[in-house]
Amino acid sequence: MVVLFFISPLTLHAQKPCLAERGHEQAESTITNVVKKGLMNDKTVAAALLRMHFHDCFIRGCDASVLLNSKGNNQAEKDGPPNISLHAFYVIDNAKKEVEKMCPGVVSCADILALAARDAVTLSGGPTWAVPKGRKDGRTSKAKDTTQLPPPTFNISQLQQSFSQRGLSIDDLVALSGGHTLGFSHCSSFQNRIHNFSNKTDVDPSMDPTFAAKLRQVCPKQNTAKNAGANLDSSPFVFDNAYYKLLLQGKSIFSSDQALLANSRTKALVTKFAASQEEFYEAFAKSMIRMSSIISGGGSEIRSDCRAVN
Repeated sequence: MVVLFFISPLTLHAQKPCLAERGHEQAESTITNVVKKGLMNDKTVAAALLRMHFHDCFIRGCDASVLLNSKGNNQAEKDGPPNISLHAFYVIDNAKKEVEKMCPGVVSCADILALAARDAVTLSGGPTWAVPKGRKDGRTSKAKDTTQLPPPTFNISQLQQSFSQRGLSIDDLVALSGGHTLGFSHCSSFQNRIHNFSNKTDVDPSMDPTFAAKLRQVCPKQNTAKNAGANLDSSPFVFDNAYYKLLLQGKSIFSSDQALLANSRTKALVTKFAASQEEFYEAFAKSMIRMSSIISGGGSEIRSDCRAVN
């Protein structure tokens, strides 16, 4: 069964006086400071928080279900195959602790994750935006539901369907794909492009040959190195438009990246964002607001501990 989500940003708002005006600003600044500290200790935190937020919103909406720990016989989302490499959960934990000291029982874990993802982008040199608030935390998290996440092997039709089921447009697809300007990928996520691509060729012919050869060196066919992989673009800790420039040069990592050139509309957007970082930033901010406003009605509480239901 396909679950349709809807976007209703106007319903997301501050709920209690503690979050209004000055108190609200303090909560946001507290979260920003925690994220900043996390980035100072580990530069990979930015990509981790952005990916965590995306993976949260694409399953039952933005309800912090990705933060819940497995318990008893229930395996939670964070232990599903696509989420095994998620990290930096401690940043959200630390932010929650600080916000609870100041404003207990008011700021949801889902809101904290949305704000932390925004801060991660901004602190990495990217745009900022006003994050709608008022999300509730969900009580359900199942590893099997991670099959709803679009894998890096998706083609353009599959990507469009996945995004449209969540109320997101083709423009959102291209803009949000730009999040791949941050981070790293393990070999397993792009092996399909550099080994046994088809019956006719071992390597995806759309890839730059020199770039593909370097990836094959790092990720041999019988790869045994646990953490082998590649950065998603040439500046993995800086939020910029290098991702789009490299995509046009045949130097993208995932099949789903290359898929953006298979459609005239998406290719035109890739070209526009490669030419103008300012236009990319503007589009990314708008698309993040839309994505972070996906709700399904599953959220019902404000957790005191982001890793466990109340």
